[in-house]
Amino acid sequence: MDGKSGLSQELVSDIERLVREISNVVKRKGREILNEFPITPPQFAALLWLNQEGDLTIGDLSQKMYLACSTMTDLVDRMEKNGLVERVRDERDRRVVRIHLLDKGKSIIRDVMAARQSYLSDVLVHFSEAEIKEMSKYLERLHREMKS
Repeated sequence: MDGKSGLSQELVSDIERLVREISNVVKRKGREILNEFPITPPQFAALLWLNQEGDLTIGDLSQKMYLACSTMTDLVDRMEKNGLVERVRDERDRRVVRIHLLDKGKSIIRDVMAARQSYLSDVLVHFSEAEIKEMSKYLERLHREMKS
């Protein structure tokens, strides 16, 4: 038994393994889905950050993605060339350049997320509505506890 929570080490080990294996499946399936789109996984991650946070500088985006600024600059160059984002000067400080998500980038996010949700729906069809609600409740709680 674990002294803090009263859980057996075996149960904690099983949960850690399952979370890790589910994460691996989600990542692998996410990459398979992205193969159907003209975008790389790091580019998609950058689009998600921009969609969530709004316009960001290359420095801000590189910090959020744990990438060097030079790597982020190359990534943004490719996304800008493909019409997914644009560089815009900050209206208050013209020295600051922010990356702005364009409609084509938003469209790719919508399409990729729809494909991911369709995959998950295909998996969840094997569960009852009550089981899905319970799963969602406990996953939300686990996520909240892990963030705090």
